[in-house]
Amino acid sequence: MSLSREAIVEGLQHIVGPEHVVTDEQVLVQSSVDNFRKLQNIFDVHTMPVPAAVVMVQSTEMAAELLRWADEQGVNVIPRTGATATEGGLESAVPDSVILDGSPMDRIIDVDACNMQATVQCGVPLQALEDRARELGLTTGHSPQSKPVAHLGGLVATRSIGQFSTLYGGIEDMVVGLEAVFPNGQICRIKNVPRRAAGPDIRHVVIGNEGALCFITEVTVKLFPYFPESNRFLGWTLKSMTTGFEALREVMVSGFKPSVARLYDPGDAGLHFSHFAADDDCVLLFMAEGPPGISRATADGIQAIVDTYPECTQVDSAYIETWFNDLCWGPDKIIAEDERIRQTRNVNRTTEISADWSSIGEIYAAARDRIVAEIPDITMMGGHSSHSYINGTNMYFNYFFNVVGVGPEEETTKYYLPIISIICEETLKRGGSIVHHHGMGKARAPWVKDEYGSSYYMLETLKQAFDPSGIMNKGTIFPI
Repeated sequence: MSLSREAIVEGLQHIVGPEHVVTDEQVLVQSSVDNFRKLQNIFDVHTMPVPAAVVMVQSTEMAAELLRWADEQGVNVIPRTGATATEGGLESAVPDSVILDGSPMDRIIDVDACNMQATVQCGVPLQALEDRARELGLTTGHSPQSKPVAHLGGLVATRSIGQFSTLYGGIEDMVVGLEAVFPNGQICRIKNVPRRAAGPDIRHVVIGNEGALCFITEVTVKLFPYFPESNRFLGWTLKSMTTGFEALREVMVSGFKPSVARLYDPGDAGLHFSHFAADDDCVLLFMAEGPPGISRATADGIQAIVDTYPECTQVDSAYIETWFNDLCWGPDKIIAEDERIRQTRNVNRTTEISADWSSIGEIYAAARDRIVAEIPDITMMGGHSSHSYINGTNMYFNYFFNVVGVGPEEETTKYYLPIISIICEETLKRGGSIVHHHGMGKARAPWVKDEYGSSYYMLETLKQAFDPSGIMNKGTIFPI
């Protein structure tokens, strides 16, 4: 028999003390969703099951004791740190879940300039680590748009990526070692070494697990030299996404490593570059960084490649630099965007996928055309490629719609989920991945078997092995 809500709270208070257990009803209601159902918080209308409590986790040992208890009692646990998830991974799928909030674990343990790595607890904001690194002339190289508000534990748990990924890689390329706690209370530490060939790379059991397997308590990431004075900015307008994809591919295949490589379609370009781009213009842009010689050679090589495309018209680099300096999305922008939605009921959403060079253009065109044709009340449909590799790139669909004829609680079912469904369908039929960096969460979990195919056996076996009682973040990655 499952525990009552009161018994769950009493059990938690007995383990950690009442001062670390939050039961304020407003906090619990707001914690029942993440940015996947952001309208429910914006309009204070909630439909998801309300958690029993939020526990402010103070240490690895506390996390282990809490997880062991939850496993024994069959209580669903939702790990979180910065609470910036976008795909429903933090929303409560079942009543009386317990949210384990690691944000109090916010100590920067070590910044090691000799070995070029930093060790932090899970609740350290990425911006705080980046600021500390820059004091030493270093950088994490990781700069997602959420950098001012995202925490390291969540970034690793969702396999995040930063805006400079084409040079530095995703978070999985930066993690050296880590510490995590599993549902039975087992604390596991993966040591910090540059590389090893001692069997499978078990870091990847933890990286990207989205709280469905374990709770991340500590992370060690690489650091890099920081040369902001060497940044070089390049940008062009052009009329065809096909040409843009071809130019992006040639830059990557030629071996150049810009930190930023992006291609915007006319709809998305209009949001950022209307001061120099026409209504039907695509925008192709790059940033090169690193030591002066490398930055200069990278920019010159990219310039030579794009110059072979007559369709591309170069723009003043100052335009691209201005755009670059306003990339991050801090609390002020979040508040302003929430107020805009509250006043207009015009909602902006994004969905990102990845595919090889042969397929990405077809996926983009097919999904875009279907969304415009099938989804009502669309006010802007666009997208951009922002993370490229030698064998392919991603597509970041960006769209706005007016919420008409339904309440905020129905926005996901009338608009958001049908759009995600179209994007997933068109991506899967062409062999792409339905998620590039935001995580599966609960939003894309229904497609997990299609995403993995025959290799789903491996993923499912991990879940059964590490979480046999099924108490870790029900519905995330693995649908209920």
